[in-house]
Amino acid sequence: MDEKEIERLLEKFDKSTLKDFKLSQDDFQLAFSKREAAEPDQTPQPTEVVTSNGTRPVQNGQEQQSQTANSSQPVDDNVAEITAPLVGVIYFAPSPDKPVFKKQGDQVKKGDVVCVIEAMKMINEVKSDVTGTISNVLVKDGSMVEYGQPLFQVTKG
Repeated sequence: MDEKEIERLLEKFDKSTLKDFKLSQDDFQLAFSKREAAEPDQTPQPTEVVTSNGTRPVQNGQEQQSQTANSSQPVDDNVAEITAPLVGVIYFAPSPDKPVFKKQGDQVKKGDVVCVIEAMKMINEVKSDVTGTISNVLVKDGSMVEYGQPLFQVTKG
């Protein structure tokens, strides 16, 4: 990959809503990030992106924070979780200039879109499988989520 191709990728990355970008080609690796230095890296290693083998390394504080949030709150039969149906980057709004689909305190019905996950340049809607009130948002907008990772807690009813 030559310098012009890298500059073109960087320009496109700057104009996009992506927070992180990693490219791995043979023995060449390239990574861009719009995150602040203090924010932990929340992207998988390039080999995982390429192979999609389902491995799940704990490499950032975000996953540990969501587990802490889950364990510090009593989860009873009245609380359900909406989980990620695939690996990708989560966005709470359809685009940066649009309002969020759902936020903490909002009512949600079964089948309502609560967020989208971008994976392999495809935008996938995440729909609620329960009716109730969103009581807790467990991930940050623009962060990388894993398959089955809890995204929202919903108080049923």
